[in-house]
Amino acid sequence: MNSPMSPLSPRLASSTAVLRNRVPTQLRRLIPIYAICLCLILLFLNADILPSSPKRSSLFNRRDEKASSRNHMTGNEGTKFPRKIWQTWKTDPYSFEERDFSTAKTWTIKNPDYRYEVLTDDNDLGYVEDKFGPNGFDRPDIVDMYRTVNATIIKADLLRYLIMYAEGGVYADIDVEDLRPVHRFIPERYDEQDIDMVIGVEIDQPQFQDHSILGKKSQSFCQWTFMAKPRLPVMLRLVENIMGWLNDIAEGQGVPVSEIVLSFDQVISGTGPSAFTMAILEYMNEQQKQQHQESHTITWDDFHDLDESKVVSRILVQNVEVFAAGQGHSDSGNHASRGALVKHHYHASNWPSRHARFAHPVYGEVERCNWNPDCVRRWDEDVAAFGILSLRSSRRRSRRPSGQSSSLFLRLLLHPWGVVCPRLLSRHRRRLSFLRRNRNQ
Repeated sequence: MNSPMSPLSPRLASSTAVLRNRVPTQLRRLIPIYAICLCLILLFLNADILPSSPKRSSLFNRRDEKASSRNHMTGNEGTKFPRKIWQTWKTDPYSFEERDFSTAKTWTIKNPDYRYEVLTDDNDLGYVEDKFGPNGFDRPDIVDMYRTVNATIIKADLLRYLIMYAEGGVYADIDVEDLRPVHRFIPERYDEQDIDMVIGVEIDQPQFQDHSILGKKSQSFCQWTFMAKPRLPVMLRLVENIMGWLNDIAEGQGVPVSEIVLSFDQVISGTGPSAFTMAILEYMNEQQKQQHQESHTITWDDFHDLDESKVVSRILVQNVEVFAAGQGHSDSGNHASRGALVKHHYHASNWPSRHARFAHPVYGEVERCNWNPDCVRRWDEDVAAFGILSLRSSRRRSRRPSGQSSSLFLRLLLHPWGVVCPRLLSRHRRRLSFLRRNRNQ
């Protein structure tokens, strides 16, 4: 007697039989393999959402990995310069004065395929906080220093270096006119992928390197226009050098960084062209050692009287005519030459009015000589002789009863209104010549 069966049994058997009859035997044998492959694919595609135990490196090395990416030292080999042009100014381009607009638009007209951006007094801090804050390079010391500094020229110098480190591209002061397209910055004989930075000579007057006033600025690269790839160590080191220098100045003056007082020469040597040049030369020498190149120490002598551009440690150095033509010194040529790529108009360079140069009470500033050797020599001689005259006057004054004239040179040189008298100044010059002759005898 047959055992009782479920009412579903015949249907199941019949459906299975139908499926068996419709699917070929070989395909039925491959179905398990297809199912396994499908499962593996799904598992692979969804691996990121499956729970997993954290690796030791992710727990302990996460900060190190972040610092490694933050302090990226190399990796620009084989890359091109970012197609970006940066400028900084008080206002955005919509509020530019006509003279600023006229120079700024030359960059976009001659480089239509480049991105153009201006950072202003209203958004510069936000940019620094974004790029160097917790979500960027995570350098709170840089953000705090930038937030603290009040000197406009110091912030301007810092900002250009920070931009070039973070994003790279071309930087140009707002009063710099573009004469040629940016692609002319690199001569055709060079491969852009073999260069990390493009700079030019600004002042090439090494004969004044020992001068008490002109010495520190007598040999310098131009930093009102230059081009760099992002994350170059020299840019970050320059920023760090400036921060250390500002802290030292503040400590020496006994005030916070926000209240320090800086002279013209301190700005030039601390954040401007002199600081820029020193950092570049140090970087060149360090790169040379890292590449185990047997060579001499790189100094300014390697760039003195530079006729043709040269590449040193992946930095392309252009001659003075390229970025600093028309200065009237350093054999800088003129802007009509084919080699001149930009023109600096200087109309935005009013910061020296807030950071005084050394000015002699009679002979004024030696910078007015514009590096003319004869003029500088005469200025030095006149100032030295004037110092002797002033010393003798002070000695005689100390022997006079109180209430008499307080200063011989003021009595000789000044009108009652406090204006230098040309006739008396001429007499004073003859007196100085007489003193110099006596001193030489």
